[in-house]
Amino acid sequence: MRYKPILVVAGEPNSVFLEIYFKCLKKKIKSPLILIASLNLIKMQMKKLKVKKKIKILDHKDFYNEKLNNKKINLINVDYNPKKAFEKITKKSNSYIKKSFDISFKLIKQNKINKLINGPIQKKTFLNKNYLGITEYISKKFKVKKNAMLIYNKKLSVCPVTTHLPLKSVTKKINKENIVEKVKLIDKFYIKKINKKPRIAILGLNPHCESIDKFNEDEKIIKPVIEYLKKNNYKVSGPYSSDTIFLKKNRKNFDVILGMYHDQVLTPIKTLFEYDAINITLGLPFLRISPDHGPNENMLGKNKSSSLSLSKAISFLDKN
Repeated sequence: MRYKPILVVAGEPNSVFLEIYFKCLKKKIKSPLILIASLNLIKMQMKKLKVKKKIKILDHKDFYNEKLNNKKINLINVDYNPKKAFEKITKKSNSYIKKSFDISFKLIKQNKINKLINGPIQKKTFLNKNYLGITEYISKKFKVKKNAMLIYNKKLSVCPVTTHLPLKSVTKKINKENIVEKVKLIDKFYIKKINKKPRIAILGLNPHCESIDKFNEDEKIIKPVIEYLKKNNYKVSGPYSSDTIFLKKNRKNFDVILGMYHDQVLTPIKTLFEYDAINITLGLPFLRISPDHGPNENMLGKNKSSSLSLSKAISFLDKN
């Protein structure tokens, strides 16, 4: 059986991603990995981190005709000339990151590959105010309007209705349309990829699902949406208070917890599982996953970063 390759966009060059990528190559991976990154950067980091691995340069226009494995680093080279192996994160690398993504998008659109992993990027330098996150950036490139950010662990996953919005802007996006959209995407993904209909807990917006204001979003918006979804055969319940739903006796009853904003669900899931989770974009015509952590600039060159999340991302795609 010939396994389909997995595209890997290295992302921010001044991050721990290549370090953890080198660590993952030590493990048994059936699907050939194709890294989109800078040859210069890889050589410099390999030397700094004392990594020995041969590199196979691929022509991204014709690589799919080659029989690939992971004995070597399969590389589509993107021009980038850093002065040293590890530098501070700046906007200078934006064109390199964009070109790397553009190559991956082109290959996906040509139906050559349907699996993508991307390394972390620094949102404030690469995306600026144009996109809330990479989820929205990639979705826009494929003209996908309905998407969701699922932080997946086989024991429990979470999904925020709003992603990287400032808290003051969250309430404007809490409505029936957005909540229903996320539930439908989660349900479809679990049925197709996990082979089960997910049990979804929906959280309230306010502390204890209560509000001193006359307009209480939990009563006026979230409760009616839950009733609507139940009538349409989705396994949902709530709204639940976010301060108790993650207790062991409560969370064991669900596959996914849907929160109203980013940190409401990402803080507890990372506390529970640390790096044992992956970020999956739902709604795309292909599988896109990223390790659930950032560039971690403070750990550059120390060779101490955990490769667990990236390893989980590769393993998930290796099986799908």
